[in-house]
This record gives sequence, structure tokens and C-alpha cells, in this order.
Amino acid sequence: MGAIAAPESSSGRFPAPRTIPAMDYLGVRIPTIVKDNVSIRCDGCLEVIDGTPWRINILDTVAAETPVSWADRPPINPGPFEFHGDPAHVRAWMRRKGYLFCRKGEVREIMRPIPLPGDGTEGAPRLGLCDGLHRDDHELIPA
Repeated sequence: MGAIAAPESSSGRFPAPRTIPAMDYLGVRIPTIVKDNVSIRCDGCLEVIDGTPWRINILDTVAAETPVSWADRPPINPGPFEFHGDPAHVRAWMRRKGYLFCRKGEVREIMRPIPLPGDGTEGAPRLGLCDGLHRDDHELIPA
């Protein structure tokens, strides 16, 4: 069976891609949309991200024995969260959320939550975030 060819116009050439030209409706000119809105925003600075965003996921090293009830909220949103490529944007987001940052680690694609004693906001435990690549104790500092 051969390949299916695109229909040819009467001139023998392939037709141009079909677009909707600007139109006039009841005296109002309606131009076609040339460019869509950009909706990807950095979670750190809230500005538009041009191109591919840099994503962070917060993953716990130990899974819960039972899933969170549909009536409850999970202790932390695992993401992904989208940022500009600069780690300062991620740290600004951490600071705004009240998370601490382990200075022995770096900002990476996967961060691990560290539950801390004491009350956080709205009764949730206070959390630190670390990349989890070091084997010694965490040194948590304000993000």
C-alpha cells in the first residue's frame, strides 16, 4: 500500500495552510490570534518564564503506610513547582513558605522534606528541605 498524498490544488501545488483571516462582524474588526497567552509563572518571583521552566519536586524518602484521607490535606504538596533557572528563585519560594534550607545541600530537581519539632503555620509541622546527598547531620538555615 502506498503513502497517502496531500490533495493538490488546481495549480498543481500543495495548498497553503488554512488560517482564519481577520473578519468584520457588525462593524467590529476581529483579528485572528497570532500568539497565545503565556501562563507559566515562576513560583519564586511570580514572573513569566520564557522557555522551559526548571522544576522542583519534594519527595519523602519513606512512603506513608496509608494514603491521606480524601477529607484531609497531605502534609506537603510534592509539586512539581516551576522556577527560573536561578536557585535564588527557589530559595525565595522556600522563604515565603516558611521552609528552612540545609546549607550542606544544593537546590536540585528533587528535594527531601525534613520534619522539625515545633509548630509551623496552621498546625502543620515545620519543614526543612535538603537534596539528601550528604550523609552527616543537616545544618538548617533560613532559606
